[in-house]
Amino acid sequence: MKKPHLMKGINLGGWLSQCSYDKEHLDNFIKDEDFSIISSWGMDHVRIPFDYNIVQDANGNFIEEGFQRIADAVANCRKCGLDVVLDLHKTAGFSFDYYGESESGFFDSEEYQERFYSLWEKTAKLFGKYSDTIAFELLNEITDENFITPWNRISKECIKRIREYAPDTIILVGSYKNNAADTVQYLDAPADSNVIYNMHCYEPLKFTHQGAYWTTAINPSERIKYADSGCSEEYFENLFSTAIAKAEKHNTRLYCGEYGVINVVSPEETLRWYKDINAVFKKHNIGRCAWTYKNMDFGISDSRLDIIRNGLIKYL
Repeated sequence: MKKPHLMKGINLGGWLSQCSYDKEHLDNFIKDEDFSIISSWGMDHVRIPFDYNIVQDANGNFIEEGFQRIADAVANCRKCGLDVVLDLHKTAGFSFDYYGESESGFFDSEEYQERFYSLWEKTAKLFGKYSDTIAFELLNEITDENFITPWNRISKECIKRIREYAPDTIILVGSYKNNAADTVQYLDAPADSNVIYNMHCYEPLKFTHQGAYWTTAINPSERIKYADSGCSEEYFENLFSTAIAKAEKHNTRLYCGEYGVINVVSPEETLRWYKDINAVFKKHNIGRCAWTYKNMDFGISDSRLDIIRNGLIKYL
């Protein structure tokens, strides 16, 4: 059976996640023509981050309108020849965003975990039949190191429940420190042959996130040139080495579900970063999905990148 390629993609960040959730936004942030544009760029897939409250209320009841929005997006992708990663970006009791969200308790709460399992069971019932074009990403960016032991247990149980309805769907599992490459090694062995390891890469953060106003890890007034950042093909080769070794050990694939450069960086230096990281992705056959299509401080389609976009698309 055909499987999603997941080699060259782009995120639809800020649409069904990290957003206002009002109808005007949900109806208009991404339009039908955007899927055609992404396909014309030579992408083979999109990653669609969605928050639990799009499809599940505070009591765990399902919101059918939210699932229909996802189904409509999937239909647009299939029409345009794009595969899909459905990424649960926030679940009841956990968000990667310490500062913007009040979610907590997921890793200690059976109730929250049951809501998580039921959400994925519902998703698997609806979309498991599309295992030729859709992959599931269980949860975005586990944060703290002390979450990895419960996360290994929770992800295994979730995969077991998904398999009742979607036995062949590719499932992506990432590790702690926000899906860092050097923490993939601490994930358990894949539960089956359709589970692949997931990482994100915004390294070095001082370059890709310079000027960021939403994290205490960055001095927003500091600026750094690419030549002074320490970046090179060798840098990314070393950074990914343990993740590559882990995937090889368990005979599975490695995927980078987010990577990108903030809009404070010049287009020319943005291109240099993408070129170097892309060389390592291609060398090791690592699938990837750039952050992000539009706005969100990282938009690939934003007008500021018009002068390099044709070149940039080659290195996504």
